[in-house]
Amino acid sequence: MKIEIREWRLSDAAKLAELLNNKKILDNLRDGLPYPYTESDARDYISAMQTADKNLVFAFAIICDNELAGSVGIFRQSNIHYRTAELGYYVGEKFWNKGVATEAVKLASQEAFATDIIRIYAEPFARNTASCRVLEKSGFVCEGVLRANAVKNGVIEDMKMYSLIKVQL
Repeated sequence: MKIEIREWRLSDAAKLAELLNNKKILDNLRDGLPYPYTESDARDYISAMQTADKNLVFAFAIICDNELAGSVGIFRQSNIHYRTAELGYYVGEKFWNKGVATEAVKLASQEAFATDIIRIYAEPFARNTASCRVLEKSGFVCEGVLRANAVKNGVIEDMKMYSLIKVQL
């Protein structure tokens, strides 16, 4: 399996809409994504990522064997945290348990660390053991549990705080 990351293309819109029309994926992401997710939604997202400040947003399509498999993004924080960035990612269900997300997280982290970013963090829901495992296999360290940190689908959720520090690479 060949896994790579690349910048988004408008031609990715149909496949992106297909990937995100899955409640199993949406239930593990932050709120704000429409459901159903349309090609128009996908084009809007892709356009936003294409025009985003490349010093603030590292946004990539995940490609597995020449097929769009998901998304990985790293977003620079501000103020005293300007050298810290938050990681988010997902892969389509057919790509689960194949190492696709792990490899994409590693590749995106390398891209961010090629800049002045020194810390990348992620906050998966504590119940999302697959995402926690992706982070652990990518070198992230669990710093703790953020108790009652979010409400998703009407349920109060714990989240975990993971980080990867540049000097560890």
